[in-house]
Amino acid sequence: MTTERIPAVAEGGALTEVQKKNIEEQKLKDLKAKNYLFQALDRSVLETILNKETSKSIWDSMRQKHQGATRVKQSHLQALRKEFEVLEMKEGESVSDYFARTLTIVNKMKKNGESKGDGEVVAKILRSMTPDFNYVVCAIEEAKDTSLMSIDELQSSLLVHEQRMKKKSSLEEIQALKISSGEQFGGRVRGRGSSRGRGRGRGRGSQTFDRSTIECFKCHKLGHFQ
Repeated sequence: MTTERIPAVAEGGALTEVQKKNIEEQKLKDLKAKNYLFQALDRSVLETILNKETSKSIWDSMRQKHQGATRVKQSHLQALRKEFEVLEMKEGESVSDYFARTLTIVNKMKKNGESKGDGEVVAKILRSMTPDFNYVVCAIEEAKDTSLMSIDELQSSLLVHEQRMKKKSSLEEIQALKISSGEQFGGRVRGRGSSRGRGRGRGRGSQTFDRSTIECFKCHKLGHFQ
């Protein structure tokens, strides 16, 4: 880009052919530079510099704007760094949701000029999982070099562990439901059967028993029988 100033014509003076030729060449260079700038700039930005007469004035204006934008970008990046640093998996959050939340921050940081490698992201995720994943995190760290592990590879391993946990939890709930059902219905039936057995056996021998536990076959009340 040319930043040379076009020679001014001395008041009352006449230009030589060489000077005229030099002025025309400088105007042509400046026009080309302005054209390149117009093609590279966004339309919203272009509207703000249309009144600039030379490529140098356009360039100076853009430099000032860029310096302000750079400060904003640095401020935004600082906030994203802190957000990445304190990021942790929430209780009940799925592996897929946590990875999506983490990578959203990583991608925003990249747009603002800072790239996080897979190794750094993998290390962050491993140290910020919930206690439910402690066993698999230890297994991964002992079996593999996490600095060389890809994000996709880590996500695959954690998803497998998550599916196993869900399956185990489902089986435990079913087992607990069976036990609860057995206590509610099985115990009551055995109690009645035992009472009836003692009631029937009263007249067959000298066997003693507690009358308060006897259930009447007719009215189904305790304490007597018929």
